[in-house]
Amino acid sequence: MKDTLAVVLAGGKGSRLEPLTRDRAKPAVPFGGGYRIVDFSLSNCLNSGIRKMLILTQYKAMSLDRHINLGWRNFFCNELGEFLDVVPPQQRIDEHWYQGTADAVYQNIYALEKERPQYVVILAGDHIYKMDYEKMVAYHKQMNADLTIGALPVTVDEAKAFGVMQVDASQRIVGFEEKPADPQPIPGEDRCLASMGIYVFTARFLFEQLCRDATLLGSSHDFGKDIIPSIIEDQRVYAFPFRDENRKSIAYWRDVGTLDAYFEANMDLIDIDPLLNLYDDAWPLRTHQPILPPPKFVFGSRGDTERRGMALDSIVSPGCIISGGRVERSILSSQVRVNSYAHVADSIIFEGVNIGRHAKVRRAIIDKGVHIPENVEIGYDLEADQARGFVVSPGGVVVIAKGDAVEQSQERVA
Repeated sequence: MKDTLAVVLAGGKGSRLEPLTRDRAKPAVPFGGGYRIVDFSLSNCLNSGIRKMLILTQYKAMSLDRHINLGWRNFFCNELGEFLDVVPPQQRIDEHWYQGTADAVYQNIYALEKERPQYVVILAGDHIYKMDYEKMVAYHKQMNADLTIGALPVTVDEAKAFGVMQVDASQRIVGFEEKPADPQPIPGEDRCLASMGIYVFTARFLFEQLCRDATLLGSSHDFGKDIIPSIIEDQRVYAFPFRDENRKSIAYWRDVGTLDAYFEANMDLIDIDPLLNLYDDAWPLRTHQPILPPPKFVFGSRGDTERRGMALDSIVSPGCIISGGRVERSILSSQVRVNSYAHVADSIIFEGVNIGRHAKVRRAIIDKGVHIPENVEIGYDLEADQARGFVVSPGGVVVIAKGDAVEQSQERVA
């Protein structure tokens, strides 16, 4: 893997995740209590032996840049040619934002060519999964491929949001359509073969295709819409079946592009035996770990059965204090405080949130630093929550954004 360079696309707006992406890029959104979404792609790279990485950012990148600087720089040795660089738009080729996924890589082609890689792995920075890219690169070499695409079977309905592939007996791609209205299923099955947005390119071939695509006036400069459909007839393009490093019977891969998908992916983690294993020493997930004390649960021995700090079927991060409150089926990021008689259920609570006494929170996502005053109820009356200015997802999850004020009178401060 010394000749392999990874490019992580982390520049999307993530508008469907608003208000969680109001102040941060989608890959920087917290996940699972102590992680950011981007940690999964970066951990996969590191565990796969890839020690040269570029993260291409664009919108609201400060939070992501800070996270990389705090949590990831120490894993790389510059003296050995290793690096993890966050690259904002350079506008070296044209004065515009990235027009598509291919254009994002093309605008940074100088940085790629400088490293002279043999192979380039291109990844999205906003998916949740575990995968060994070394196996995919080895497959790419074995097949003498120009491009290899990570492939995952999905339902016909789900396939409408993906690039859909048709392959022959050797897994060579013979058909590709981006987000089709009527996806073509796998022969004999009721599923489609979807692109995961994970690509292994032979570097010289990638550079040639990027330069060719950049000259086409009618192109949207996107891998799925333009480059892949234009090369499958004449070039060696193969599908690589997704191999999940969770070692479960069901492969786990999630696109957390909507609030409900994000909520459900987090809730997957609190199952007794979750498909996504965060406690796997063989495939560790790395992130920034702040220096904080262990979580604390108090008032269990004072005789008041209603005032006991406890958390059931939940993930509780360092620095949290459950001070006489009750937490059920929830994920608490660091330094959350749940005060006496408060009840938090089926919720995702970000760093530094304070839940006041007697407050009740149900099916909610509460962003960093929000204070929920005493006696306030969130998630029990969705119409009232919407009237107070909070976002309610189609699935009924209430989202309180970073910086939003929640008054005790249950009226939002303007």
